[in-house]
Amino acid sequence: MNQEKVFRLAKPVRKGILRLVFSRFLLIFLLLIFQIFLMIGFYGWLKELIPYFAAFMSAFTVLMVIYLFNLPMDSSGKLTWMFLISILPIPGAALLLFTQKDVGHAMIRRRVEEQIRDTRDMLRQEPSVSEALSADRGGLDDLVRYLNRSGCFPAYDRTAVTYYPSGEELLPALLEELEKAEKYIFLEFFILEEGNMWGSVLEILTRKALEGVEVRVMYDGMCEMKQLPINYYKLLRAHGIRAKAFSPIKPAVSSHYNYRDHRKILVVDGKTAFTGGVNLADEYINRIHPFGRWKDAALRLEGPAVRSFTLMFLQMWNTTEPEPDYGSWLEIPAWPRKDGSGWVVPYGDCPLDGDRVGESVYMDILYRANDYVHIMTPYLILDGELETALRYAAERGIDVKIILPGIPDKKLAYALAKSHYASLLKAGVKIYEFTPGFVHAKVFTSDDTKAVVGTINLDYRSLYHHFECAAYLYRCPEIGKIEADFQSTLAECREVTEETLRREKLYYRLMGPIMKLIAPLM
Repeated sequence: MNQEKVFRLAKPVRKGILRLVFSRFLLIFLLLIFQIFLMIGFYGWLKELIPYFAAFMSAFTVLMVIYLFNLPMDSSGKLTWMFLISILPIPGAALLLFTQKDVGHAMIRRRVEEQIRDTRDMLRQEPSVSEALSADRGGLDDLVRYLNRSGCFPAYDRTAVTYYPSGEELLPALLEELEKAEKYIFLEFFILEEGNMWGSVLEILTRKALEGVEVRVMYDGMCEMKQLPINYYKLLRAHGIRAKAFSPIKPAVSSHYNYRDHRKILVVDGKTAFTGGVNLADEYINRIHPFGRWKDAALRLEGPAVRSFTLMFLQMWNTTEPEPDYGSWLEIPAWPRKDGSGWVVPYGDCPLDGDRVGESVYMDILYRANDYVHIMTPYLILDGELETALRYAAERGIDVKIILPGIPDKKLAYALAKSHYASLLKAGVKIYEFTPGFVHAKVFTSDDTKAVVGTINLDYRSLYHHFECAAYLYRCPEIGKIEADFQSTLAECREVTEETLRREKLYYRLMGPIMKLIAPLM
């Protein structure tokens, strides 16, 4: 396809007021205004009851703090809620109870639990792989047992892995695989935006659907607030594509909107799967440069491990289907398995089950490392457990390096990341910022034997509130290429030191500590 000719289904979307109307900022702002008017009302109309009201508010605050302390929540989250309740007792308590009661997503929680329970036995761990991992004594067998307890995430051998260090390198391979599709294409992405990248993909999807290939597309409903028109899935359906938006935005307040589908999955005929940080929009292939040069990463898997990504897609797709159908999609295609040494473990993270799978995998790497852990991440908004793991690894002599963006896409998140720098540097963690632009890759490498590439950022959104996915690689040859990409990216970075922190812009030095008070809500 001519890259200058964009295949579109709709006119470009304007940024509208809907983005503000349904934001958490507006909800908090309205609650704050409510309390201000409540105070004014009590003062103006019931002056004589002010002492009683003050006593009630004090007692109410104490009771809420006691309740908060006994919640199964991480310490960073408790501190944030304690801060909010102490300054805004009634709105803070109302917001806490609203999120704790999960108003608005009881249905999807039930459906997700049903899909995971009903499909848990569809993929079984091969005994030969378990025996090999146990004999290896590298600790992956322990991690796989944990992953199969929290979901259905077996380890696989005989799977070929290809690493792509940029969206520009990924796109031609992705289009080539789409052209090969004969039976089905399953596509699930956080962001779709009409332009050259999505247009080139959409042209093939539309043509394949006309040829009789089963084409399913799912994107996060937040896209319809900024990147896509409302009900864009209807336009896709008109072209023969089975499409849906995950959690589409509706004019109703619900905590359901807090849980987004941040995954990036493409499965073709059960033979090939892609995942990583790259969304289907033009900045991801550097056709446009809103934040300088965009640095990303992705993986292609070929072989039996593709089945796990097929199942992940179907589980999410079927949460809103009246009659869930897994059909024959999980059958291994009748083709020779790819030659691939090492092991691959595709896995997902669901925010509704209470298991922080993404964070647990990252912490397992940090605690088991013998030589180094090298990380690329766009955000650094850490809870206490993950910050402790990073510091502990560095303090016991592990070479811990983190590459972050040099040009931020969100200034408040950037300020919050910088609020962690001092304590991490003190422990020996080395921090670098990518000077040409924005790092969006979510990559861990360790000891030349382990790597993770996926969608999981080091922030509360990814670790607590989003549906995520990734692939864990162990003793795969491609790990060397991933580490080489880290080193080449490192060569384009500036190192953060105590001296550079002292010269940091006043805005970041002021906003970082302030935003840290509400970090779990970001």
